[in-house]
Amino acid sequence: MTLWYVTRASGVVALMLLTAAVVLGVISALRWSSERWPRFAITDAHRNLTLLSIVFTVIHVVTTVADGYAPISLVDAVVPFLSPYRPLWLGLGTVAFDLLLALVVTSLLRGSIPANLWRGLHWLAYAAWPVALLHSLGTGSDARTGWLQGLGIASLVTVALAVLARIALGGGLARARLGGAAAAVAVPVAVLAWYQSGPLRPGWAKRSGTPGSILARKAHVVTRTVAVSATVAPKAPTSFTSPVQGTIATSQDASGYATVSIALQLAAGPHGAARIDLQGASRPTAACR
Repeated sequence: MTLWYVTRASGVVALMLLTAAVVLGVISALRWSSERWPRFAITDAHRNLTLLSIVFTVIHVVTTVADGYAPISLVDAVVPFLSPYRPLWLGLGTVAFDLLLALVVTSLLRGSIPANLWRGLHWLAYAAWPVALLHSLGTGSDARTGWLQGLGIASLVTVALAVLARIALGGGLARARLGGAAAAVAVPVAVLAWYQSGPLRPGWAKRSGTPGSILARKAHVVTRTVAVSATVAPKAPTSFTSPVQGTIATSQDASGYATVSIALQLAAGPHGAARIDLQGASRPTAACR
């Protein structure tokens, strides 16, 4: 469970950091500055946010592979669209990760790469942001939760406004600027429309490519030990009423399955006892992931 929570948190943080880096990158392209934010500060913040997003992306990838809940291997983390678990949407995350890795490698080798080639690869890395956003909405654990919806919409709107500002204040042909502005509006609308008709609708876990073995794990076990009381009134062979006392105990094996044992004892009337064992996966269901 710890790895799963770390995977969720690191993925969301990486997306937010990457969003901020993209916005600062667009602002830097405008050559905007102020007394409190000189150009070198914006450039440094952009670079540091990008590096930090890469760090959290690496944490996200490592914990996803180590968690073992879904059949995701280390190869799936670097080669897209091979995983049996939601291959398209997980593959988009792999593409984003590869783009960020390419950014790191080319930055380290900047002195050995022609300036135009480095600049082109650097701008290509901006594609990691929309790809990562689609990945998080398509295969993320919290794709249907309100707070992630809010973060996703806020990211879309923020980047779209930054791009529109870049188009309005920058140079270039009027036709190209008009096309860029239309794309900056159309892409968020298209993403939101897909989101409404895809991840937000019931059955997305199956439609997105979740293996049947994971879909079969429907039990969400809450582990605790408590005392319970109830009233039992068997219909045959006699009718009686008796308080019931008992306990609920939970154990878990190495595969992640838990057993909940319910032991009951009649406190009055006819003597009797019962035991009920429930088994299931001790983590959220596949529909939630």
